[in-house]
Amino acid sequence: MSYGPNPWQQTQWDWRAAANFICGGAGGGLIVFAALSGPLPLLLLGGVLLVCTGLLCVWLEIGRPLRAVHVFFNPRTSWLTREAFVAALLVPAALGAAAGLPGLDGLAALLALAFIYCQARILRAATGIPAWRNPLVVPLIVVTGLAEGGGLALLAQAADAPRWLIVVATLALARLGVWRAYRRGLTPQALVALDGAGRWMQLADAAALLLLVLALAASTALATPLVAGAGLLLAATGAAFKFNLIMRAGFNQGFALAHLPVRGVHRRPAHRQEVS
Repeated sequence: MSYGPNPWQQTQWDWRAAANFICGGAGGGLIVFAALSGPLPLLLLGGVLLVCTGLLCVWLEIGRPLRAVHVFFNPRTSWLTREAFVAALLVPAALGAAAGLPGLDGLAALLALAFIYCQARILRAATGIPAWRNPLVVPLIVVTGLAEGGGLALLAQAADAPRWLIVVATLALARLGVWRAYRRGLTPQALVALDGAGRWMQLADAAALLLLVLALAASTALATPLVAGAGLLLAATGAAFKFNLIMRAGFNQGFALAHLPVRGVHRRPAHRQEVS
């Protein structure tokens, strides 16, 4: 059913919108870790590439791509506009930090956090979709993006990642807790659509925590595959969860008619009274 009194699946956002949330969140999280850890030029460039890939997918989704500049016209009301402005600042800041320009690493990390937050508020602003307007979707998207970025950082720097282990483990634990709280507010349709991906994400968080604890106690040679495995779990399950959130859990709330019209039957308005 595409329209009616029962909840129906939204069709305006497709895999390209999902790709923006997946790539943008993971790229923003990766920029945060890379900018605050050196900075690390290759990881910064990887984060910028992911962010730009997500924005490219959104551009391809626009019915009239040449009018994409209109996205900058509503900064007072649109979180999509704010995301575009932040991205326009984030990309050069991250590239400058990768080039070694002083003072840009902290700015790039701050802008990356702002970019992830804007993405979360874009979902929160879709008030017609119960699974997206849930207030807990904001911390869920933010912590998921950071966990994905941390996972990618662990995967790329598995042999030299002790400084990140505690932070990434904390993010995995936070993502586990926020998902469980968010899950309690889902409608039945959204719960069916998201429960599978959410269950895998919970298992991945628990497994990543175990692997990171083992990595702290293991030798360097054994710790490297443990760290890489934890990073892969966090990044892959976060991406899968976001895909399901956009593509399968976007049920409209439907609508209700208090009084159904019946042909030939006159219904007196409730505020009018009989005059004797």
